[in-house]
Amino acid sequence: MSLSRRALLQLTGTVAGGLALSQLPHAPTWAAKPMAAELDRELKVCDPPGDPLQALLERNRGFSKAWQAMDKEPDPEARMRLQAGIYKSGCQIDPSALDQGQRPWAGLLSCADARVAPEFIFASGSGELFQVRSAGNTAFDEAIASMEYAVSVLQVPLILVLGHSSCGAVKAAMGSDPLTPLLEELVKPIRASLVSGDSLTKAIAGNCRYAAGQLTARSAVLREAQSSGKLAIHSATFDIATGLVTVV
Repeated sequence: MSLSRRALLQLTGTVAGGLALSQLPHAPTWAAKPMAAELDRELKVCDPPGDPLQALLERNRGFSKAWQAMDKEPDPEARMRLQAGIYKSGCQIDPSALDQGQRPWAGLLSCADARVAPEFIFASGSGELFQVRSAGNTAFDEAIASMEYAVSVLQVPLILVLGHSSCGAVKAAMGSDPLTPLLEELVKPIRASLVSGDSLTKAIAGNCRYAAGQLTARSAVLREAQSSGKLAIHSATFDIATGLVTVV
């Protein structure tokens, strides 16, 4: 029985089927499912012109300015007003369109740290950023598979691996304190990125670069997309004190 148009649209709006993609040597046969042109336009209404990486960085500069102003404001309500102002120059996709699908314009592999919220630091609305978050922003199997889905089905043109200052996962990987078995597994790829003698700041940047490299080293789908020019992969760090994102 053939799928209805609505079922096809719903398929593009869920990541559930993407987790097995990392086992495939080539792009999946169900990549880029059909989507009505009108819906596609509605979902892309907030896409920035030009280079998506530069758009992220420009939005972040606005966030950083407000973030530093918030740091000087003792009144929580005043801080909330400054926070709300971050989105004044932003955009919001029609929720009725989002109910039918998604067309994010950037993918983020970032840390799960509560202080690192991509929509906040890049002043983005719902439907703009496809995100995978885990402590230490490592390229674990499910993260890579999710990004394969984002690139193959959702046509995301950019993946940014985002670390941050004072990352606890990188600290744990650099230390010698005993960890639980699952935490040992979590920090294993971080330890693989470490260079003897590096400071925490350098180790955080090195971990971002390593994770970005793993995306294409372990995924033919992402490697082919990058080689063909359909995908750009970058790594960056977020400084919690200043609110600034810096490309590594």
